[in-house]
Amino acid sequence: MNERKLLLITFLFTLLIGGGVAVYQSRMPHPHVPDIPLLKSHNPKTTALIEIRKNFYKRKNKDVEIQLAWRPLSQISPHLIDAVLSAEDDGFFMHDGVEWKDIRKAALYDLKRGRRARGGSTITQQLAKNLYLSPSKNPLRKLRELILAYRLEKHLTKKRILEIYLNVVEWGPGIFGAEAAARFYYDKPAGLLSIDESVALAASLPNPFKYGPQSASVWTQKRREWVLRRMIESERLSVPGPDVDELDISEPIPPAEAEEPSND
Repeated sequence: MNERKLLLITFLFTLLIGGGVAVYQSRMPHPHVPDIPLLKSHNPKTTALIEIRKNFYKRKNKDVEIQLAWRPLSQISPHLIDAVLSAEDDGFFMHDGVEWKDIRKAALYDLKRGRRARGGSTITQQLAKNLYLSPSKNPLRKLRELILAYRLEKHLTKKRILEIYLNVVEWGPGIFGAEAAARFYYDKPAGLLSIDESVALAASLPNPFKYGPQSASVWTQKRREWVLRRMIESERLSVPGPDVDELDISEPIPPAEAEEPSND
């Protein structure tokens, strides 16, 4: 299949999904949608992903303790906030929950290579999946994710979405949220994370099970350099550091599928 056909398929798929989401959002009732407005004032004590992981570890007789300690955004290092935004969703404060151009780009990339290697999901989409859904690659799950992302954006501020995300995102076996990750990997609170530590944590998010913050793999190093360059170019980082011209500008793609607990 040539590139022109791939582009056409990707465009039509994006148009179909986008149109479906728009119609659903505008005309359909939501009797089974979670009480998202409650998140304005209540911090979630658990998530769908946490429960999935707990069940997995229990079935496998693995003694993995779930670590999660809630921290307000003001108690999370600005370096980590900037690194995560640069790595996961550079346009977070400008989109409405979904970046269609990134979805098209990811779909085209995956079609060319015959496997899913790029995500294309915004922080809001990732939060919707973590809170309410599963990591399944089922297209219907993806559609629900898009709908929930729009509803999160409708009811919550950007800062609140970012705060919840940073408190529930998975950073390794049983490790959820910035505070737990900072304590586990660096023995310090999330508010005291350095630039290097923050970049390492942000760079590991695509697959913390295989490429954790303390991994020394070639791909991990390239990913950290890519995150650092994005921070510099977006002016989120202006302190002295590596020469930006010496850093790799291309986003490194994991060489293999994520090695993480199965959700079957």
